[in-house]
Amino acid sequence: MGHFLPSSPEERQKMLEALGLSSARELYRDVPDSVLLNGLLNLPEGLSELAVAEKMRGLAAENKQYKRILRGAGAYDHYIPSIVRYIPSKEEFLTAYTPYQAEISQGVLQSIFEYQTMICELTGMEVSNASVYDGATAAAEAAGMCKNRKRSVTLVSETVNPEVINVMRTYLYGAGTELKVVPAKDGRTDAEALKEMLSAETASFCFQQPNFFGQFEDAEKFIAAVKEAGAMVIMHCNPIALGLMKSPGELGADIAVGEGQPLGMPLAYGGPYLGFMATTKKYMRSLPGRIVGQTADADGNRAFVLSLQAREQHIRREKASSNICSNEALCAMTAGLYLAAMGPAGLKEVASQCLSKAHYLAAELAKVPGVSLAYSGEFFHEFVTVMPKAQEVLAALDGAGILGGLPVEGGLLWCVTEKASKADLDETVRIVKEVLA
Repeated sequence: MGHFLPSSPEERQKMLEALGLSSARELYRDVPDSVLLNGLLNLPEGLSELAVAEKMRGLAAENKQYKRILRGAGAYDHYIPSIVRYIPSKEEFLTAYTPYQAEISQGVLQSIFEYQTMICELTGMEVSNASVYDGATAAAEAAGMCKNRKRSVTLVSETVNPEVINVMRTYLYGAGTELKVVPAKDGRTDAEALKEMLSAETASFCFQQPNFFGQFEDAEKFIAAVKEAGAMVIMHCNPIALGLMKSPGELGADIAVGEGQPLGMPLAYGGPYLGFMATTKKYMRSLPGRIVGQTADADGNRAFVLSLQAREQHIRREKASSNICSNEALCAMTAGLYLAAMGPAGLKEVASQCLSKAHYLAAELAKVPGVSLAYSGEFFHEFVTVMPKAQEVLAALDGAGILGGLPVEGGLLWCVTEKASKADLDETVRIVKEVLA
């Protein structure tokens, strides 16, 4: 449980003898000699605390801080209220460990329970788990939930974030499940291709809303087609967009997953983040990880318990549908705090600002000669532009302290959140015009 007490050489020797071994090297006898480290790592000598601090300051000075980030693609730059940063950094929350002994970890259990409740409200689902590593893992775990002996093919739309598809592919390969990609057409899932690919072997179909290119998918149409084929629907959603759009529950999806980072987590070099997972009561027992429930103790006081946890994860691992047993409790608490601080009206306001500001930038960029929108469909806060000299444009923006769109197949993928001001967006358009003139 996080106690770092190193063993002495004598104790290590006794452990090895108990295992019938003479050296630690024998523990790795199955590993080929060619890949084992023979000798010391090529590392510099240790330094004093003062010298290390100086060196770290020098490295930190090489980082570039942008005054405005107009890029998303799975990690989003939103405003984080100060209370959301302050409370999780308190020692009692920061050092709290995964709750194994429910009776003595009521505080962390309550925070997880509140988080689960808010995720259910946000997704329109009936039950949520205590968060998984990130949005990509959540999608992969959801696909694992859906397969059975008769149905073992998972379909995923090509318009899902490519990194999410890659993680799903890794997980499903390990589970002996086939992953098939449904092609895209004009930046959205090809509905006809989906219908043709659905079969009696299809376990589930996963799509993203809004998708990787920022486009809104025709969710109702997909869900009806997939249900008709007897398969399950996994909807990968942006939690901020859920402040405006129809929830997975309203649409009839079976599992809602997504990346919780926009809910109060800084970009932080890519983590740690959290994946949210919610489903209907029907599939509650298949949900990986843990679920915290509310009850009353012997004296009638409100109490919290680990009400559901797949035992196979710890005991019969080969029979388990999932081996995830940690949870991102601190990140989940942060997400819960963000949602509590914003409230339904605040979340809707953030989503509305993202939507309107993204549409403003898209319209202004499209007025620049040579620039056009790659796709004509409705979008949330991300969109793709086709423009000449894309690398030169990005370099010029970089010089002005603005991180421009992400180069993707088809153009540049831009993202605008509530943090961008009209002045920021106008400056961006001015720089694009100058480079393309």
